[in-house]
Amino acid sequence: MIITKTPFRMSFFGGGTDMKDFFEKYGGAVLSTTFDKYCYVNVRHLPRFFDYSTELCYSQTERVTSVEDIHHPAIRNAMKMLDMHEIRLTYEADLPARSGLGTSSSFAVGMLNAFHALKGKYVDKRCLADEAIYLERTLCNEAGGWQDQIAASFGGLNRISFSAGGYEVRPVIIPPERKRRLNDSLVMFFTGFTRFSSEIQEANAGGYGNRTAQLREMLALVDEAENVLTDKHADLDEFGRLLDYTWKLKRQTGAAVTTEGIDALYAKGIAAGALGGKLLGAGGGGFLLFYVRPEQRAGVMEAMEGLLHVPFEFENGGTRVVYYSPESYVPKEKGSGLWMTEGKAG
Repeated sequence: MIITKTPFRMSFFGGGTDMKDFFEKYGGAVLSTTFDKYCYVNVRHLPRFFDYSTELCYSQTERVTSVEDIHHPAIRNAMKMLDMHEIRLTYEADLPARSGLGTSSSFAVGMLNAFHALKGKYVDKRCLADEAIYLERTLCNEAGGWQDQIAASFGGLNRISFSAGGYEVRPVIIPPERKRRLNDSLVMFFTGFTRFSSEIQEANAGGYGNRTAQLREMLALVDEAENVLTDKHADLDEFGRLLDYTWKLKRQTGAAVTTEGIDALYAKGIAAGALGGKLLGAGGGGFLLFYVRPEQRAGVMEAMEGLLHVPFEFENGGTRVVYYSPESYVPKEKGSGLWMTEGKAG
């Protein structure tokens, strides 16, 4: 049995510039962090006592006799890609799916990590990110960028830069006390709306015409925000003001980015004293993040009364295997009867 633990991410700046069609022409970069909310993927080989060969438990339960019959596209394509058979997979998470925190990509990364471990193989973080990107963007043909898979794999507060040649992950190094102040200045609320990121991306692609000018300006803000974090003499509150500016730019990049309800919530937060903020993810719902000075925090909390406040701490680990009990597995066509024992990788 294998259990993996994979963090979710929040993206501060540069979202949208991680789309391949954009960064191959203009370059791209995002500033993001993972935080201490996780998804857990539990994988083992299914004992041969049942009239089905694969059992999957996520928001639904699937029991099938052929990988081709699996409804969940990421699981089906991942099992085919890595030649996995006779699997029992269970998914659990600290936060809901379709909420703007890269949950589907964290699941993809954690699942691939678990599948490799079940085969007795260690795979590094870059390989997991690359495989997850290929799985979601090519095999599943889902619209979206590359940042979520990379963030979930590597973990931490990073600048991720994109170009025609690929991507580079560079940790943002700031003093612990400054990082703590940043963490303490960020307040996150759940709006209650959930949506598929790929659907929002497709809807946005059809609206507002050419978004290149806005995206290039959003890309430039990555440098500004990184400088605010790393320059110990810079006013950290400028990070919040830049969040407000990038959110205003993002609202111009697609008809599905925001709604009247989300705009009203954001306006209430700003009126209560938040310096800035943004909706996390592709848009349309999910989690609303504000940058708030300590003396204004109570006012913002009161203004957001009725929404679920979600406390969080930054994390640095990325995806990892937290439980490893290897099995010796013999494919069905090669034998029958008992086929697995603990203590040997197969």
